[in-house]
Amino acid sequence: MTIEKTEVLVVGAGQAGIAMSEHLRGYGIEHVVLERNRVAERWRSCRWDSLVANGPAWHDRFPHLEFQHDGPDDFVPKERVADYLAAYAQKIDAPIRCGVEVKEVRRNAGRLGFTVQTSEGVIEAKAVVAATGPFQIPVIPPIVPEASGIAQIHSASYRNPEQLPEGAVLVVGAGSSGAQIAEELMRSGRKVYLSVGPHDRPPRHYRGRDFVWWLGVLNKWDAEATPGVEHTTIAVSGANGGHTLDFRRLASEGMTLLGRTETFHDGVLTFAPDLAENIAKGDANYLSLLGEADTYVTRNGLDLPEEPTARDMLPDPECMKHPVLELDLQNAGINTIIWATGFGVDYSWLKVEALDEQGRPHHQRGVSAEPGIYFLGLPWQTRRGSSFIWGVWHDAKYVADHIAKQRGYMAYKPSREEG
Repeated sequence: MTIEKTEVLVVGAGQAGIAMSEHLRGYGIEHVVLERNRVAERWRSCRWDSLVANGPAWHDRFPHLEFQHDGPDDFVPKERVADYLAAYAQKIDAPIRCGVEVKEVRRNAGRLGFTVQTSEGVIEAKAVVAATGPFQIPVIPPIVPEASGIAQIHSASYRNPEQLPEGAVLVVGAGSSGAQIAEELMRSGRKVYLSVGPHDRPPRHYRGRDFVWWLGVLNKWDAEATPGVEHTTIAVSGANGGHTLDFRRLASEGMTLLGRTETFHDGVLTFAPDLAENIAKGDANYLSLLGEADTYVTRNGLDLPEEPTARDMLPDPECMKHPVLELDLQNAGINTIIWATGFGVDYSWLKVEALDEQGRPHHQRGVSAEPGIYFLGLPWQTRRGSSFIWGVWHDAKYVADHIAKQRGYMAYKPSREEG
């Protein structure tokens, strides 16, 4: 049986795999990109119907292609983001094969490279890039048993309010996904409870600029990961033209805010008494960014309009002053829990020494502990902006540079024999 050979095999054709292909092509490095579904599949089938990009079109894109059907300040709907990524792959002529699943990667014994078992045969590669991203396995904490009679789904399975059973909804997790889903459900007429944990809460716009601009000029996108920071939840929304997520406003409009979800017993959920603290820390993050922005404007003499009301806060709602620490789900009419609690990773197909004891990538800036194995598309892979389309493009450049450098070492031949 003939075994296909390639220099680099890239696993995944989302934004990470496409960016990787562009930089490998720039070096003239032979490669193939394998995708078990369609290009950018998670944008199409693992997001809710009304989702838009969390950053404006001028910012959240690759450097060499603009969105064709959206203005620079628009927040692009998810389907058009997927179409954009597919168009970019076509533009750079990325060698993508869809419908091919990678089953196993093992290092070759006594020789260079790796043997890759796929659903369509065996491929040997000198290097492998795992560009499968961070959104692999939806995580639902084992708090409420399935036998409780409450419908439970992860935010990755939520599509729209109509899919849910009638009644109130509890959303656990108040990052961008949880807060946007909770707000959409409330606008649809549902009674909504939102469990709020620690979070950052940037202003969507300030002094005529989107928050992505402020994080750029203040060099916050280039902040490197520090212990704990990579798990920080950011509450921001691009929905309906983009707006600052204000939990006090949501509460004033009828949403009930709760602290972190802790335990379940006999139909009753308990919550940590940390709601006010979590809101306060989010407020501090918000006010800190306003202060840094004002300082930047003054120091650089920028003509940007002042916003004297930006620091005004609504009064604390009743659910903050007298927090609900126990909630009988039946009495509250809650028939559905949506867990916006993040994702885990599954690299069980990587049978190499590139993972830690928890099965997570052991790497530095995407270069793994196993020579020839690379990771791409991870949150905080090199910097705060690594999760964004433009951020992963720069991370891919770093990985491609490393592959090209190692390629040069392997190509070296001494000019004379040592004797």
